[in-house]
Amino acid sequence: MKTLAFTKIWVRNARVWHSHILATLIGNLGQPFLFLIAMGYGLGRDVGPINGLSYLQFIAPGLVASSVMYAAAFETTFGSYTRLAMQKSYEAILMTPLTVTDLVLGEVAWGASKGLISALIMVAALPLFGVWPSWWALGLLPLLLVAGIFFAALGLIMTALAGNYEFFNYFISLVLTPLFLFSGIFFPLDTLAPPARFLFSLLPLSPVVDLARMLTYGRFEGPLFLKIVIPVMVTLATVWLARLLLQRRLIQ
Repeated sequence: MKTLAFTKIWVRNARVWHSHILATLIGNLGQPFLFLIAMGYGLGRDVGPINGLSYLQFIAPGLVASSVMYAAAFETTFGSYTRLAMQKSYEAILMTPLTVTDLVLGEVAWGASKGLISALIMVAALPLFGVWPSWWALGLLPLLLVAGIFFAALGLIMTALAGNYEFFNYFISLVLTPLFLFSGIFFPLDTLAPPARFLFSLLPLSPVVDLARMLTYGRFEGPLFLKIVIPVMVTLATVWLARLLLQRRLIQ
């Protein structure tokens, strides 16, 4: 079906990834697991319970969400830029019946899939650290998929703007790292002063971390409707912008 043409891009990327699957999984999961061990077992011994959760339990869902962010964004920056500028794969793809829309959807779907795979591996490993998710954790699947789509599309926007690999240093240092540090993974946002709390709550990873924590333990609070609807709308807008910018770069 023409509407599913983008899956051809997904399949192509999956076949390439299969040849170096171990290296990419280690790269995507290394940082979240190390933070889980260092902050949860290390610093966590000296930090008291937060909202009825041990510090290890508190940070675990947020680190799961961060693994989606890093895996999806890295795939559609370094990976997609290589296909765009170095291998010229995009030019070859557009010589076929596939369109720019198919290309963008395929790249975003693949980036989101890698993010979801990384996150599910982390969720499966949480009991090894003494963190036992509730049955509500099944709801993490659609949540993390939407997050993966957003960060994959965001990475593709950076690829459309990049002139070289060094450009992604700005993206990592000025976007991904602040999101990792200030989205409520390591401390509750509701303990901050109102201006800082409002600012950090606007970060795109913040509602994902909040919802991931709720679903992991089955403890719900706050305006759930807004926490769900707003990220979905922002994700759709980000995918649209990624298509617009990539089309502008490819078709001049």
